Amino acid sequence: MHVLIAYATAHGSTQGIAEHLGKVLAARGADVEVRSADDVDAIDGYDVFVIGSAVHNQRWLPTASDLVRRHAGELSGRPVWLFSVGMPGALRRPLNRWAYTEEPKLVAQFEGELEPVGHRLFSGVVAKEQLTRTGRLAFRAIGGRYGDYRDWSAIEAWAATIAATSAIEP
Repeated sequence: MHVLIAYATAHGSTQGIAEHLGKVLAARGADVEVRSADDVDAIDGYDVFVIGSAVHNQRWLPTASDLVRRHAGELSGRPVWLFSVGMPGALRRPLNRWAYTEEPKLVAQFEGELEPVGHRLFSGVVAKEQLTRTGRLAFRAIGGRYGDYRDWSAIEAWAATIAATSAIEP
C-alpha cells in the first residue's frame, strides 16, 4: 500500500503529527511518503491518502484546503482520511468541549467535494511566542494553557484504524 500523508503546518505541530502517523503506518508495512501540502503536485500512484492541517479561525490553512480542492475529482471514491490540529487540549472546561464541536465544521468545508473515510481533531502545541500580544491576552482570558497537548497514544490508535481499514498488514 502506497500512502501519501500531506500536511499544512503553521508552527510544526501538525508536521510532527503527520510524521508520527507515517512512522506508525510504515511499521505496519505501508510504503509512506510524508510531504508538505505545498510540495504535492500530483497524487497518482498512491492508494491511501491522509491529509491534515493546522486549524486557524475554525478553518484549515489554505495550502491544505487548496490541495483537497485541486484534487477532489481524483480523490473521489478513494480512501481519504483527514485530520485537523487545533487547541482543544489547551483550553479548560467547558471551553475545551466547545472546541471539539468544531470538528463537524472542519469536515463540512469539503462537503460536496470529498467524502473522507474519517476525520480526527487532535490537539497540538500552543506556545506563547506563536500568538500576538492581543492573542496572548485573549488566550489567557479564556483560561488557555501553553504546552504540548499532542496525544501520541490517540494518534497511534488512529493510525492503527487507518491501517486496519485500508488493509495495511504488519
